[in-house]
Amino acid sequence: MKILLHMCCGPCASSIIEKLQEEGHEVYGYFFNPNIHPLLEYRKRLESAYKIAKAKGVKMLGNPEYGLTNFLQEVVYREGKRCYLCYNMRIKEVARMARVGKFDAFTTTLLISPYQNHEQIIELSNIMESKEGVKFYYEDFRTIFSRCREISKEYSLYRQQYCGCIYSEEDRYKNQKEI
Repeated sequence: MKILLHMCCGPCASSIIEKLQEEGHEVYGYFFNPNIHPLLEYRKRLESAYKIAKAKGVKMLGNPEYGLTNFLQEVVYREGKRCYLCYNMRIKEVARMARVGKFDAFTTTLLISPYQNHEQIIELSNIMESKEGVKFYYEDFRTIFSRCREISKEYSLYRQQYCGCIYSEEDRYKNQKEI
């Protein structure tokens, strides 16, 4: 199948690309993550996504827009639902691009993380499959999560320390002792 892979970063994409290619799929990457904050973090993740794509022979579809303003407008005053809203923004876009690009299927690197809400991602992806008419390729990639670390070291990929949004950054650092 010709699969469009939503990529949140290079490390998470690395073992998924490897697995899909081993299964004989033609993989294309798409980096669309308006949630990532700050801009320098966004650029580091974008760079690592392109680095692993090049190393694995994956063509990337571009989206030059950073998009933080759209993300914040979507979640402000609904922070309790921010992850669901964020998944929805990204899955909606990758499914749309899969339709426009005439892909057989789409999937997302969000499915590799043990920290993401798997059920919500599946639910939203199934909805977008119906809306866009492109198959959602589901696989529980969490089983190959540890392989990401190995590949990241092998290719010297930048590895982030939080999900990406300003809220997850706050969660990560708020309990550290102040200087």
